Amino acid sequence: MPHHIAREAAAQVLKSESKTFFTIFVVAFTFFLAIALVAQLLTWQWRNWLPGAEGGKSLVGGVKSAVYTFMSHLT
Repeated sequence: MPHHIAREAAAQVLKSESKTFFTIFVVAFTFFLAIALVAQLLTWQWRNWLPGAEGGKSLVGGVKSAVYTFMSHLT
């Protein structure tokens, strides 16, 4: 297989993996945000429930930390 074809195939694989990673991130962020919002409205201590969110200063920051921790376990 010529070199330029292999390079194009690798670029397509990376693009596909990038879309998959982004989709998983969005779904996980939405899921964790819903949990955090409900818990926040009920005045529960939700940061202990989500991995990585313990040190978060804001709702979105804590959820983002939890999603990044979750994503690191997938790879």
